[in-house]
Amino acid sequence: MEFRLKKLRKQRKISQLKLAMDLNMNQNSISRYETMEREADYETLIKFADYFNVSIDYLLGRTPEIPPQK
Repeated sequence: MEFRLKKLRKQRKISQLKLAMDLNMNQNSISRYETMEREADYETLIKFADYFNVSIDYLLGRTPEIPPQK
């Protein structure tokens, strides 16, 4: 499974610290999610998907590209 959090964050030139602050999380948690040392729960997946305006399927690597937004 490919978790695309790091890819999305880097594409948008957002630091782990900024992402953590924007989502009211800890920078260490962001790092662990990116390296897959820790699995995000459903609520956290929703936060990431909403923040980056992508589907959870895209975030989890289940779809090959970001679907066009309506």
